[in-house]
Amino acid sequence: MDDDNKVITEVRESFGKGAARKIRAVGKIPAVIYGHGTEPQHVTLPGHQVQLLIRKANAVLDLQIEGKSQLALVKDVQKDPVHQIIEHLDLIVIKKGEKVQVEIPVHVEGETAAGTIADLDSHTLLLEVEATHIPESVVVSVEGLEEGAQIHAKDVELPKGASLITDGDSLVVNVHTPQKVDLGEEAAEAAEGETAEDAAEAPADEAAAE
Repeated sequence: MDDDNKVITEVRESFGKGAARKIRAVGKIPAVIYGHGTEPQHVTLPGHQVQLLIRKANAVLDLQIEGKSQLALVKDVQKDPVHQIIEHLDLIVIKKGEKVQVEIPVHVEGETAAGTIADLDSHTLLLEVEATHIPESVVVSVEGLEEGAQIHAKDVELPKGASLITDGDSLVVNVHTPQKVDLGEEAAEAAEGETAEDAAEAPADEAAAE
């Protein structure tokens, strides 16, 4: 693990909304660690460092708890919907060498054939990967693909050691030609309508002028 992922973690004994508010007020984040048959452990994490680390999906933190190291996968991030402040983290205990199932973002690269676009139908794929080697994304190339081309989950090249859990027939990318919206007739009708209105208003205007 990278030293940057080492997080000095404080065990906390006070719980509830009031205690959580006090923790956030001093720039820290309340969290709970669970998994591997252990009792849930309530902890406090340094706010700024953890916010930087969890910008990456499926971040793994090396928690330094009372002098011992514990690896944990960020499973759930609860944010204030208005201020986007992290209110709470759920962390899962992991061990080196074990496999975990995680949603991995799909990244599309390349350009499809002229006049076509690629729609991303599945933004993530559920993969089983080694807990300490979770890929940041899976890359799907659409370079040169033409109208009607489709890429399914089973077609995606997975990182080494990863297994696909998502249904292999799930559509990931669909290449098609965008529908052209013909505004010609609508614009012509609108113009005719305006002309008719102008003609109807003209006599009144002229009468007023006289």
